[in-house]
Amino acid sequence: MLRYDSLARPLPRVPISLTIGAFDGIHLGHVRLISETRLAAARIGGQSAVMTFEPHPARVLRPASERRCLTTLNERIQRIETLGIDHLFILRFDPALASIPAETFMAQICDAMDLRELWIGPDFRLGAGGRGTATVLAEIGRRLGYTVHHVERVYHDEQPVSSTSIRDMLAEGAVDAAARLLGRLFQVRGEVVHGDHRGRTIGIPTANVAVPSDHLLPADGVYACRVYLPDEAEGRPAVTNIGVRPTFGEQRHTVEAHLLDWSGDLYGQIVGVEFVRRLRGEQRFTGIEALLAQIHADIAAARDVLRT
Repeated sequence: MLRYDSLARPLPRVPISLTIGAFDGIHLGHVRLISETRLAAARIGGQSAVMTFEPHPARVLRPASERRCLTTLNERIQRIETLGIDHLFILRFDPALASIPAETFMAQICDAMDLRELWIGPDFRLGAGGRGTATVLAEIGRRLGYTVHHVERVYHDEQPVSSTSIRDMLAEGAVDAAARLLGRLFQVRGEVVHGDHRGRTIGIPTANVAVPSDHLLPADGVYACRVYLPDEAEGRPAVTNIGVRPTFGEQRHTVEAHLLDWSGDLYGQIVGVEFVRRLRGEQRFTGIEALLAQIHADIAAARDVLRT
């Protein structure tokens, strides 16, 4: 897969099937759209292309919302590449790009490639003020030489697959439900950094994972997880706490993973944490003994969940 950060470098003059979107999460709906784009490219004897944006357009258009992402840019790139796409455009989204009218932007795209088919998902809009609706893009396409194709919204067990639905589920801690719409377990990645080492002093050492501040986290609580260490293909069973540790009067939000049946030094390494199921919400305990009893109960519950 070839990558581009602008439209300045024209593609080879072969027929192109293109889809455009933020693709935050690369959920089942995104997978369907990108896969249809790739199949369409094969039908027309051409190549496939995906265009996405960084940062997420909502962070620029609605900065007060402080929107956090479901996937990092690197995760998006990796997942798009696994879908067999030939070309990936990652355009910087800023006020200047947001102000370009839909017709001007589509003309720029057509100057950069031999665009034959544009594939879009439900409620897609493009260009200044979101005026580039499906109808408008189809009319522009009649002038510029491409056709517009729609992929309807994907449903899973009557639940609409969308980034909004997934965000709502994660906000409730329903990581298993979110996984069904993502088509995989929700994951965060970050460097293991030093904390206050309190877990080690009570016999439950944890890896303090510094997740980027713009990455969404599930609701505070305790989760059965799998932790992926560098150069290991299989995740190790773990119990992960997200929150502020109210028993100790902490205010800092942390992601702390206790790896089951493992010991070692992970400081400075990048690890991935996959969330399998929420075990309970965050609680305040009367003392260390009550906390330890609950932690051991959490470990037993996590073993049961991860065995199945």
